[in-house]
Amino acid sequence: MAQGTLYIVSAPSGAGKSSLIQALLKTQPLYDTQVSVSHTTRASRPGEQHGEHYFFISKDEFIQMINQDAFVEYAEVFGNYYGTSRAAIEQVLASGVDLFLDIDWQGAQQVRAKMPQARSIFILPPSKEELDRRLRGRGQDSDEVIAKRMAQAVAEMSHYAEYDYVIVNDDFDLALSDLKTIIRAERLRLGRQILRHDALISKLLAD
Repeated sequence: MAQGTLYIVSAPSGAGKSSLIQALLKTQPLYDTQVSVSHTTRASRPGEQHGEHYFFISKDEFIQMINQDAFVEYAEVFGNYYGTSRAAIEQVLASGVDLFLDIDWQGAQQVRAKMPQARSIFILPPSKEELDRRLRGRGQDSDEVIAKRMAQAVAEMSHYAEYDYVIVNDDFDLALSDLKTIIRAERLRLGRQILRHDALISKLLAD
């Protein structure tokens, strides 16, 4: 069975990363494509299910996993830990399923160091003006918070060149098509095609 591909997807807030991933998943069967589920020490929120939204564990358990080098990436955010389990990723990939990891550029650097075979995609907005408009359109943040988010976005976007692919999310449908094209191209790579069509290739090359 062909090994699944791990996709790292990063973008500044407001670029549409999560929306693109969710739209993609709706077009792909679960046996083909899934999104990675992280471990966290924060308490579950109403409606969240263990193993579906997060793996909810204690801080002691998380620290123990850090000491065992069990994470391909982890970070502490506002006193809570978040991390991606290597074992969980490898189990899904071994079943031939492509897995999407929605993380920032710092987490992406950690993952690439431990899993260099991963493919990485950076989502850019079409302009700063459009990014600002999208952030304001949420109606959740003050001008001060939006200004900080914009400054953070510029810092995040400066790491775009570390990624294998770049998608500009100007037209959502086109950006989604670009994302599907990347997955399609990766599935057509020689190594995966040899595994998938081994019997056919053997017959075609037989005397």
